[in-house]
Amino acid sequence: MNSSTWIAAALALTLASPSATAQVKIGVIASTTGPTAVVGIPQKNTAALLPKKIGDLTVEYIVFDDASDSTQSVMNVKKLLSEYKIDAMIGPSGSPNAVGVVQFMAESGTPMLAPVGTTAVVLPMDNMKRWVFKTTQNDGLICDALVAHMVKNGVKTVGFIGFNDPYGENWYTVFNAQAQKAGIKIVANERYLRSDASVIGQVAKLMAAKPDAVLVAAAGGPTVLPQITLFDSGYKGRVYQTHGAASPDFLRLGGAKVEGTVLAASLMLVLGEMPDSAPSKSVALEYIGAYEKMYGSKPATFGANVYDAGLLLARAVPEAAKRGKPGTPEFRAALRDALEGTRELVGTQGVYNMSPEDHSGFDERGRVMITVKDGGWRLLRD
Repeated sequence: MNSSTWIAAALALTLASPSATAQVKIGVIASTTGPTAVVGIPQKNTAALLPKKIGDLTVEYIVFDDASDSTQSVMNVKKLLSEYKIDAMIGPSGSPNAVGVVQFMAESGTPMLAPVGTTAVVLPMDNMKRWVFKTTQNDGLICDALVAHMVKNGVKTVGFIGFNDPYGENWYTVFNAQAQKAGIKIVANERYLRSDASVIGQVAKLMAAKPDAVLVAAAGGPTVLPQITLFDSGYKGRVYQTHGAASPDFLRLGGAKVEGTVLAASLMLVLGEMPDSAPSKSVALEYIGAYEKMYGSKPATFGANVYDAGLLLARAVPEAAKRGKPGTPEFRAALRDALEGTRELVGTQGVYNMSPEDHSGFDERGRVMITVKDGGWRLLRD
């Protein structure tokens, strides 16, 4: 089935409650309310674009909102596993939410496609994380590009501010290791909550350290808060963001105060500047076109993470069906194995090559350097 065919089929999808006619059941948990809603809404919307038929099997999607609450994520997962008896799950939206449900997915032997930033859901690999597959770039891949840019531009000292959760913690661990190797000193290390309305105290400490640059490790709407506070405090250094800032809301909420931001992220943000030879360009354009047709607006890259989960399942489900019937442990185990065996699958943001050691599968084709210029995303060329 080519991508155009599956998009046409997907547009007819109606999200439904469980029924006797569905053969493959996929749970979807998206944070459509609460602090992570900027991430969760495009993910929930994208679920309506996923294929309702894969090969000879019909597919049903059961969609829940966890309200950005980790406890609710766990409750939703338990319900999906016990009552709906899902064959796989896409979600949850937030990094702490995803980390909190890995145990339950593994214990049930059910594959999980995690559309989150933190690599803590797949690394270090163990018997639980072997059931999880990540549809975003690993932090190390993004961090490598950011550190290379810092070195190239003479950055010697950096102030770090990130979420006080697995996303921020993992980013500090990864960045600290790469910064040391590059001879960059971290002169301040601050944290904040996704729900915080102010980071004045943390920014005051960053300013006092006088770093050459600041790295913000956050996701969704809260990425803007430290940066606009730095701007208002008179900070003149360069501000770096992770791929967690890759959303229209970053530009809308930040306005002129986020001009000059540097990040490494998906080519989706700068498709117009990418050559047609870029592997993911055509797939990304198809996704954006389908989303716009249904919703009248362009999707954030967070939604693309769910779309790629659909692509991965479309490749893996027919293989799993050779070894087991949907709804059985044999099918779920075979689906896990098929996902791990994914090779050269072109997604919206990169090319997937999974392995027993790597359940993200992205390489350098899954990132580009981007800046904010004149209120929009631009390919960074310096």
